[in-house]
Amino acid sequence: VQLVESGGGLVQAGGSLRLSCAASGFTFDEYSVGWFRQAPGKGREGVSCITKNDGRPYYTDSVKGRFTISRDNSKNALYLQMNSLPLEDSAVYYCAAGFCGGHPGGTFYYAMDYWGTGTPVTVST
Repeated sequence: VQLVESGGGLVQAGGSLRLSCAASGFTFDEYSVGWFRQAPGKGREGVSCITKNDGRPYYTDSVKGRFTISRDNSKNALYLQMNSLPLEDSAVYYCAAGFCGGHPGGTFYYAMDYWGTGTPVTVST
């Protein structure tokens, strides 16, 4: 099983980045997939997840309206379009595959089986 993230890098505050995740070694369309991040000195945070069945997206509150998650099952790929990036979005971003679902009100829960090694995103002034 492999999940390989790409697209991270250095971006100015207010800018945009598009992260990609290439999956292999498992049946991609049988898993919900998502993006998670960990900033220095902080715990891992769920950023966004998209379900396996109906492709329903979920987002943590701080990224709603700025980030868009999408998946292409024909390419075994997951994406995260990130816009209007503030400094606090700096972190290592990981893609993962497993299970996720949503609570009323839009937050989501997850239990992921496979993880990538991460791609760093640094937002600068």
